[in-house]
Amino acid sequence: MKTAARILLLSSFACLLPVGSFAQQKLAQSGFQFLSVISDARIAALGQASTSLRMGSSSLFSNPAGMADLGSFVDVSGSTNKWIADISHYTFSAAISPENGNYGVIGFTVQYVNYGEFYGTVVNLASPQGYDDTGIFKLNALALGIGYAKQLTEQFSIGGQVKWVRQDLGSSVIPVVVGADTTGGSTANKLSPLAIDLGTQFRTGIKSLVFGMSVRNFSTEVKYAEEGMQTPLAFTLGISMNVLDLVNELPFDQTLLVSIDASHYLDHPEQVKIGLEYRVLDMISLRGGYASSTDEGSGLSFGVGASKYGFSIDYAYTPFGIFNNVQRFTARFAM
Repeated sequence: MKTAARILLLSSFACLLPVGSFAQQKLAQSGFQFLSVISDARIAALGQASTSLRMGSSSLFSNPAGMADLGSFVDVSGSTNKWIADISHYTFSAAISPENGNYGVIGFTVQYVNYGEFYGTVVNLASPQGYDDTGIFKLNALALGIGYAKQLTEQFSIGGQVKWVRQDLGSSVIPVVVGADTTGGSTANKLSPLAIDLGTQFRTGIKSLVFGMSVRNFSTEVKYAEEGMQTPLAFTLGISMNVLDLVNELPFDQTLLVSIDASHYLDHPEQVKIGLEYRVLDMISLRGGYASSTDEGSGLSFGVGASKYGFSIDYAYTPFGIFNNVQRFTARFAM
């Protein structure tokens, strides 16, 4: 396993080196952005630095390999996320570990987004206002996933997930020119691609030091009318450790988890994410995080959590600049 550790470390550094060189390159276009929004409150409070963490069934939203060591027969989580512009995100995950994980862990996810109500219009130069009102319409998106994770050894685990994604952006009228006449043809903006997540985690055996790698939202190109795009592809490397493992004696049960991720995106500048979690008596958690290169806000996030008897509740607060703030709640249960 020492050889495997060296290989993993070298590959991690090799992947990190190009990060700076990509910064000046042109970014590609992607759609289905709701797939890149994290609704899990613990992940969000840590600045989304969770690639190397064990998150139970919630690992399917960051790195499926983190689900391999479930620690219980069943793990369930549900989250609500009051996103910007009155957009509501809801996620649900569940995982089952039969035979104490000897045959791996199977997980399921649901992501649903309600974009709210919009006023529809169509251009009409003959009308006084230059358009006709087509009424109110609603937009939504849905992703259903099934995942699998397995500990190949005590130190190395792998995982993956396949997601069926559906996004309904209503219908639009596209002008069609025939000779000297212009008519309009209605087009339904609905797409249902498949997206794939893959990940690994490696426990080094050096205290609680863990490395993680993930590829999220890999898909073929799909097309709305004339615009082609992919789902928001992201490559991430992560490292984490309970730094209090370096202290010989502690006055009471406590941990200080430090987690760092480096992410490369198809459509977004590279990000470094840092998360801290201080946990007392295996019950109360205080969290903070930071993500660089954010579009709005300072990149900071905060959160708290409480757990007992297999049940836990997490809360995250993220300042979001002119959009005020984002608040997330997550409830979990494991047995």
